[in-house]
Amino acid sequence: MYYELSQTFHFEAAHSLVRKIDAASSKRIHGHTYHAEVTLRGQPDAASGMLMDLGFFRRELAVVQEMLDHHLLDEVAGLSKPTLEGLCAFIADKLRPALPALASVKVWRATGDSCRLVLD
Repeated sequence: MYYELSQTFHFEAAHSLVRKIDAASSKRIHGHTYHAEVTLRGQPDAASGMLMDLGFFRRELAVVQEMLDHHLLDEVAGLSKPTLEGLCAFIADKLRPALPALASVKVWRATGDSCRLVLD
């Protein structure tokens, strides 16, 4: 048995994509409202009773949110492709050092498109 603790954040960002379908509109710079959910998995600390202090968790998410919010994703250092998959990987890579219990990252847009990266 284990616990999962999740926090969400959102960011506004623009990007362009090279696609095989809907190619013309995707090539143009366009923006979205993105939402991200970061989930930790594990056992609560015996002394505190918490998997992680939410204040610390939120502080780490705010650092990543700042890297993405109101940016052109094509220009974000370390983001390989400005896709939902690329955003999941980027967020996970940035958070892993501070959040060793990181279990998954989900990114979605208001349109309903979503991607979840599940970590081993």
